[in-house]
Amino acid sequence: QVQLGESGGGLVQAGGSLRLSCAASGSTCSRHDSGWVRQAPGKEREFVARVSWSGGSTYYADSVKGRFTASGDNTKTTLYLQKNILKHEDTAVYYCAATPYYSSNNYREYNYWGQGTQVTVSS
Repeated sequence: QVQLGESGGGLVQAGGSLRLSCAASGSTCSRHDSGWVRQAPGKEREFVARVSWSGGSTYYADSVKGRFTASGDNTKTTLYLQKNILKHEDTAVYYCAATPYYSSNNYREYNYWGQGTQVTVSS
């Protein structure tokens, strides 16, 4: 059984930074890749970033490219999302997710999810 849990959300001023963490457990066969997905009120769910648990190749949505950095540790138990130069548009609930697939940028292919952590960026 794969379990995920996010932490690190909160309130931050525009232009500031936050670092989200995701604690992961369970078989790595069921979570070859992991990703960060966000959903803002009244907006579509958006796949933000992808990283392998081994710290392999990454993907970033155009909306966050150059500002966010996703990484994973060598133990395959923790995923990070470093968020810099935050904008009000980054306000959303951020979810950590895992997939048995490789290099998937489609959140519908991620079948394991954390509970989400709220990030609010104020002006």
